[in-house]
Amino acid sequence: MTDAVATPKDFFGHPKGLTYIAITEAWERFSFYGMQALLVLYMNDRLFQPEVIGGLWGFDGFRAGLEAITGPLSIQALAAQVFGIYVSLVYFGPIVGGLIGDRLLGRTKAVLLGAVFMAAGHFLMAFEAAFLLAVSALIVGAGLLKGNLAAQVGALYPKEDRRRDGGYTIYFTAINVGAFIAPLICGTLGELYGWHYGFGAAGVGMILGIFIYLKGVRHLNDPPLKCDQGEKVRLNGREWQVVAALLIMILITSLFWTVQSQIWNTYPLWVREHVNLNIGGGLSVPVTWFQSLNSLVVLVLAPLTIAFWKGMSKRGAEPVDLTKVALGCSLFGLACLLLSGGQMLAGTGKVSILFPVLFHIVVGLGYLFSAPVALALVSRVAPAAVNAMMIGAYYLGLFIAGITSGWLGRFYEPLQPIGFWALHAGIGLTGAVLFLILHRPLSHYFAKT
Repeated sequence: MTDAVATPKDFFGHPKGLTYIAITEAWERFSFYGMQALLVLYMNDRLFQPEVIGGLWGFDGFRAGLEAITGPLSIQALAAQVFGIYVSLVYFGPIVGGLIGDRLLGRTKAVLLGAVFMAAGHFLMAFEAAFLLAVSALIVGAGLLKGNLAAQVGALYPKEDRRRDGGYTIYFTAINVGAFIAPLICGTLGELYGWHYGFGAAGVGMILGIFIYLKGVRHLNDPPLKCDQGEKVRLNGREWQVVAALLIMILITSLFWTVQSQIWNTYPLWVREHVNLNIGGGLSVPVTWFQSLNSLVVLVLAPLTIAFWKGMSKRGAEPVDLTKVALGCSLFGLACLLLSGGQMLAGTGKVSILFPVLFHIVVGLGYLFSAPVALALVSRVAPAAVNAMMIGAYYLGLFIAGITSGWLGRFYEPLQPIGFWALHAGIGLTGAVLFLILHRPLSHYFAKT
């Protein structure tokens, strides 16, 4: 039995509902990444400065609790730590949100409620004192929206439909459309004209996403709640083993997500301090534009990657999903070696802008090899009774990565850039090694039954 719904094909050979989900996700990611592109810079340069931080509602108690665990934190380390906590909770939320969508509200209502919370959070960012309230609203909203919207992609396809991987690649491409535009608009407004202009633009993007979703909701599939009539859903022994194998895979993905998380955390500070941002004619490139470059690379390489795997499949040479993810982890590690090497070559001078550009090209390819493939795998093999919840659990990798990246951020100053990026190279390469070691036992549980 499948929860897929038959719909006309009008989006690159995919169900019509995918069009609306992809556009909704692009606007949601515009709002999310627009705010996120500015967040560390905003905290470091404005919010956590001595003359401002005392006016933040509830922050004195929050900081005291945090430093009771970490010890005293510099402004940079505090910004990195708060960012890490925020991102980790954003990606932990979909586990609970997926359960709410499966069992209580249904996926559509959960997505809409989450979008409303996120819009409120973005507009609250315009008020400095309400910082903790704003990020709390964003965390709740993302938790309700992310897992359920991703699950609605999988619900468009029969269980063994090979288009599912392509559908999730389109979905991830939409994420990167929003993530590409967001720093160019929100980041530029925030850096050059004022932080709150950038945050306000992010809120407008979320409102547009809500309107698009409402327009296309009739083309989506919202299966019946799993516990109608008070029926208790049970998993059999094989299904529990599949869930356990998926959780192991998700834990390992946290290694490449740790590298990815630093692009929004410590990386902007490194770019501003150590990279020569001046190009011909005295033009200085805004720091947030590098985050747009990250997404642009993914957009350019996504169709090439789809075509490459399709060609490999026709020849019977396409690697299995776990091998693709292992290759992606290796590329994340290689990308960090480029940053470390660039800093080493620069010595006491500025790093050539070529190194961060190459970094984003390699990271973008690693992302395409790993992120959509791993999510599609979860969607395909997770038991139907907990499918949306397991798609939410996919974000456990990002939850762990957020916590880890924030914790690692406080070593940026003592390790200095060469050591800091070499450490992250080791993290990415460790993920590749673990996937290769565990390839055979995990594949046993992911095989078609």
